[in-house]
Amino acid sequence: SGVHAVIEGIGDHGCEYMTGGRVVILGETGKNFAAGMSGGIAYVYNPNGKFEQNCNTEMVDLDPLSAADKEDLKILISKHFQYTDSSVALRILDNWKTEIQHFTKVMPRDYKRVLQERAEKKKVEKVATVTA
Repeated sequence: SGVHAVIEGIGDHGCEYMTGGRVVILGETGKNFAAGMSGGIAYVYNPNGKFEQNCNTEMVDLDPLSAADKEDLKILISKHFQYTDSSVALRILDNWKTEIQHFTKVMPRDYKRVLQERAEKKKVEKVATVTA
């Protein structure tokens, strides 16, 4: 749901004040990434391990990818390749099992909490429906 973008690099202040959607960054990021980011999810390709020093972690966590994240990423990167014929996307897709390990999930803590609360509420509603 929301807007999705796949880009191959971004300068300073990337995803600043982001409130929703998903962004996949297949290249370098500038400094102060995710400052004021309150919603949405960013997936950053980070093979050189330099991303952490550029990320403003005041409001976000840097998390490992879930199985669902990996599936979504593969679809988004495949579409990016389909639309742009990107050699970067092709290299990542051709070496998927290795390259997927180089992605970092950037997720705002408040947004994560809201999603967890929604998931818990759905679990409770399911149990209530089953036991009624």
